[in-house]
Amino acid sequence: MAMPQLETFDLRLLRMFMTIVEAGGFTAAQSELNLSLSTISTHFADLETRLGLRLCRRGRSGFQLTTEGQAVYDELRRVFDTLDRFRARVRGLRERLTGTLTLGLVDNTLTDPRAPLDRVFARFTEAAPEVSLAIAVRPPNELLRDVIGGQLQVAISSFPRIVPSLSYEDLYQETNHFYCAAGHPLFTAPEESIDLDEVRRYRLVSRVYWGFRDMKVFAITTPKATVSDIEGAARLILSGAYLGYLPDHFAASYVKAGRLRVILPKLLSYQAPFQVAFDANRSRSPVVELFVNLVKEEMTAPEFRKA
Repeated sequence: MAMPQLETFDLRLLRMFMTIVEAGGFTAAQSELNLSLSTISTHFADLETRLGLRLCRRGRSGFQLTTEGQAVYDELRRVFDTLDRFRARVRGLRERLTGTLTLGLVDNTLTDPRAPLDRVFARFTEAAPEVSLAIAVRPPNELLRDVIGGQLQVAISSFPRIVPSLSYEDLYQETNHFYCAAGHPLFTAPEESIDLDEVRRYRLVSRVYWGFRDMKVFAITTPKATVSDIEGAARLILSGAYLGYLPDHFAASYVKAGRLRVILPKLLSYQAPFQVAFDANRSRSPVVELFVNLVKEEMTAPEFRKA
């Protein structure tokens, strides 16, 4: 049986577990936790269920950690010590973090639940209230160009290539499907009647920043339309005259409304890895370091990995 994913709420349960261990038992921890014994017992049982482990034994001999409970406590001690050091460092930096953070984003990530940038910005603003933000939305190839050139300090996107001089941190995978819209001849065609040869008969949209890699599977080098962003692709596909790729989160509302249909998902759908890119060779900036750490914390959280 697979172990359940831990969520943000579990941090409070884990803190509670550490308090109980360090107090020497449930009863001894009551005053520090300011909770009733029954509430502590309920929360503790919830934590054991979520972890899939028995953490302690209680009886006449008193409170005693199991082997697994001791291992969990030892690991938590290291984790929370690291978090405490991070918070202390942020508090120390708060008074001297100034200037401007220049950030580049690829278009149309707002609908992606795996990209909670609103939470990143809220935490960053709280930690560095004197730092100004300058945000540019550009195609991935232009984002890389501007990070290399120093016009941007950080960029978040799925990038068409890896530049050896830059540093990258993996964030999450974005699912892209191949779509057609209502009004297109394939929209009502049975799935079993559609193959690559059939798809190639129609006008296809390619995103230029991918270097026409959208078309590789179709063995086509000259698509009927090229676009520089997701919205441009969506406009053409929704016209019913073109076929092309869109991120699943962007297309979801149109699929639900019956305006878009996924074509050949087993053959054509793919995962685009999203990363945060920055130039670690430039003078080390505490502003960039803080922002990248927050992005990694929020955008690699378990609840977003399978969103």
